[in-house]
Amino acid sequence: MGKPHGIGIVGLGVISRAYLDTLAGHPELQIVAAADLDRSRAEALAAEIPGCRALTVAELVADPAVQTVVNLTIPAAHAEVAIAALEHGKNVYGEKPLAATFDDARAMLEAANGSWVGGAPDTVLGTGVQTARSAIDAGAIGRPVSAVATWVSGGHESWHPHPDFYYREGGGPLLDMGPYYLTSLVHLLGPVARVSGASSRTRDTRRIGSGPRAGEIIPVEVDTHVTGILEHVGGALSTVTFSFDAGASTAAPIEVHGEAGSLQVPDPNNFDGEVRVRARGADEWTVRPTDAGYEDAGRGIGVIDFVRTGAGRADGGLALHVLDIMLSLLASAREGRRIELETSAERPSLVPLTPASEWRAR
Repeated sequence: MGKPHGIGIVGLGVISRAYLDTLAGHPELQIVAAADLDRSRAEALAAEIPGCRALTVAELVADPAVQTVVNLTIPAAHAEVAIAALEHGKNVYGEKPLAATFDDARAMLEAANGSWVGGAPDTVLGTGVQTARSAIDAGAIGRPVSAVATWVSGGHESWHPHPDFYYREGGGPLLDMGPYYLTSLVHLLGPVARVSGASSRTRDTRRIGSGPRAGEIIPVEVDTHVTGILEHVGGALSTVTFSFDAGASTAAPIEVHGEAGSLQVPDPNNFDGEVRVRARGADEWTVRPTDAGYEDAGRGIGVIDFVRTGAGRADGGLALHVLDIMLSLLASAREGRRIELETSAERPSLVPLTPASEWRAR
């Protein structure tokens, strides 16, 4: 084994702990630096992980020991941090969405200049979505003709202590949760050619429900219920709904319907779960044996796959296409017209069934 790949983490908020649980101590990686607007967070992580130093963002992106920057900042900061890192020749793996605007995301890819760019969600690399992909590829439901994806909640202000960014540009239910579902749909059914959307906003303020700011009123600047139709290049049609304005749903997270049957995909915000198939004319659903994906994975598995494959399945082109889908849905809702996408993407390769003992160490 060669020298571990140097990782610098920017942004040490809530999601960073999930990444650290996967990445810290991995034999192929070394977390060599950390940066956060709250310097004390970076210092605490440096004290926790041997060889990690607390730096400013400017110091981290220029540090020669950092080969890949893992960008866990809020969406509005994704592009600024990523472009600064790319200009110093670093690879960048970012949290979703790729950027808050299409122009910013495009600028990130243009700044790559040979470096790798990629990003979340990596839940799609787990056994749930990958086993569903394997089933579709094997013809378990025949030729896919449609899919339905649904995610609803009452809003993140009920649990998140600082939910402001969910209701600003770059936030909303579509840009927050859409990447899990839309990236899964591209894995399952391929890229999208055009979209039609509709959206609404039920109220202009929200009340924080927990934490030190409980009771504080925050403004809502984005639509909080989005629905739409995706026309996949291969001919399938997907109907999607994302909402911060509903209590709950009994619908399967994703269902794919084909000429010979239907398939239920487990929650794409998780890495595992049962894939169920029901053949046309059958009376019951049957569980599909797990046969693809990273087993027992957690957030951060995408970084490992990214480093091992040179962006590979987490390629920035896929993240840009998913962002294009989302922003085009919102534009369609505003303008009342069907929109042709500016981008396409390669359907990522299937992840072979990979036990935890293999991806955790080589």
